[in-house]
Amino acid sequence: MNDDFLSNTYLVADELGAHAVMIDAGGPVEPLFEVLERMRFELTHVLLTHHHHDHVSELGQVKARYPDAVVLIHPLEAEQVDGVTGTMSPGDIITSGALEIEPLHTPGHTAGMLSLVVGGTARPTDVFTGDTLFKDSVGGVRAPGHTTYADLKTSIMERLLVLPGETRIHPGHTEPTTVATEIEHNPFVRIWRGVDPEGNEPCTAFGEPATLILFARDYDGGHKAWVRWGDGSDDIVPGSQVERAGAGPGPAGG
Repeated sequence: MNDDFLSNTYLVADELGAHAVMIDAGGPVEPLFEVLERMRFELTHVLLTHHHHDHVSELGQVKARYPDAVVLIHPLEAEQVDGVTGTMSPGDIITSGALEIEPLHTPGHTAGMLSLVVGGTARPTDVFTGDTLFKDSVGGVRAPGHTTYADLKTSIMERLLVLPGETRIHPGHTEPTTVATEIEHNPFVRIWRGVDPEGNEPCTAFGEPATLILFARDYDGGHKAWVRWGDGSDDIVPGSQVERAGAGPGPAGG
């Protein structure tokens, strides 16, 4: 995990076949290089969930060390990252030794956001969710290249949380979780499922009047806010951009 960005870079290996892939490249990557060398793994791919700097900042270092590794990202974001050598799309199966990894298109935080399912959707064991779904939180839809709240909700509820409950979730930031845990405990998901009610607190977000549906803890110790604008549309915004009635600005973060 990067100490500044709190973004995760992962190494996934077929231990018996000595092949491995790296998922994202936000650094620090030297500890992963040490594992590759010590275990004598061949790094075949770098699979990028999306183009944001905190997930690709050390890609040049990875390519310098492993120039033959194939670097893949969604076609919508390929031109936004130097060093990409190809693209991957939903339905593709990425193989590395005995590893099979299937990309799922999970837009919202970015248009080309991909989640990566180890074992594929037919027999998933682990899913790497980028900045779509975190432990007890969700991605925002105000980052560069974002799409919509509706996209984010669909990505989480209809593509990720339909995986088996025991599937391990490895988010783009901080701690791992499971599908079952997020279905039960994630405050956004609980409202989407109809388990908990929506809030109705008046607030101001980005200086505009809105209704605060949910103000929840985020992965970085700050908050994420689900707000509803006057036209009835919904948004997921940083909690730091929300002023609550009688409470002043929300805590920094989000």
